[in-house]
Amino acid sequence: MSRSSATLIGFSAILLWSTLALATSSTGAVPPFLLTALTFAIGGLVGIVAALVRGVGLSVLRQPWPVWVHGVGGLFGYHFFYFSALKLAPPAEAGLIAYLWPLLIVLFSAFLPGEKLRPAHIGGALMGLAGTVVLLGGRAGGFGFAPEYVPGYLAAALCAVIWSVYSVASRRFATVPTEVVAGFCLATAALSALCHALFEPSIWPAGTGEWLAVLALGIGPVGIAFYTWDIGMKRGDIRLLGVLSYAAPVLSTLLLVAAGFAALSWSLALACALIVGGAAVATLLARR
Repeated sequence: MSRSSATLIGFSAILLWSTLALATSSTGAVPPFLLTALTFAIGGLVGIVAALVRGVGLSVLRQPWPVWVHGVGGLFGYHFFYFSALKLAPPAEAGLIAYLWPLLIVLFSAFLPGEKLRPAHIGGALMGLAGTVVLLGGRAGGFGFAPEYVPGYLAAALCAVIWSVYSVASRRFATVPTEVVAGFCLATAALSALCHALFEPSIWPAGTGEWLAVLALGIGPVGIAFYTWDIGMKRGDIRLLGVLSYAAPVLSTLLLVAAGFAALSWSLALACALIVGGAAVATLLARR
């Protein structure tokens, strides 16, 4: 597989993640850890079925413990601290801190062998971050960081670090087949079910529509997306994918606007301009 093909496959994960907000809004009052358990179980089964169809077999799950620590720590660790941040701090501030992970991916990629970080990559990532600040700030009416929310801010920062380290470190496990992600998903589902039993009330999807939304989440943004992201991180352009990741919140907002859940605003237009410009800077100037 060529580097450009792997990058395109990785970008499909970003497109799928942009549907998360719209799909999640259709799942009703299902609490976060229960929703995570259900969708990751579906995503894991999708990977298992695909592996069996391709003749890979379940023996692919027999991997050394560092592989499992990396995979399960990345998937479950990110979601655990993300949900904790949303409970301990206002969503806008927590979401902004958590969305530092694309910038961290760009910066951390400099530590990989054969990767050269250029000023254009950093500039593009910072433009993407600025676009996210404008988008979230405009949606929430501004930010108001307060000392009493420090635990939530720290949890959001941890989830950003965990996801960026998981993503970049995937290159270190480039020889591990992508099918192993199915095992990571199933382990994450089991741990999330445990957290649900400990911390949440049991509110299951109500009706066929909400169950279909859960199924769609499990197949797409929580299923296929993690497999394609793994391919992009292992074989694609990590720096460019990091910059392009800032497109997810903008695309997500555009989908909400199209579905009638949000309204067009100046912050959305400016965020689009900054993020598209950042991607252009990272792609064209870095190549020159």
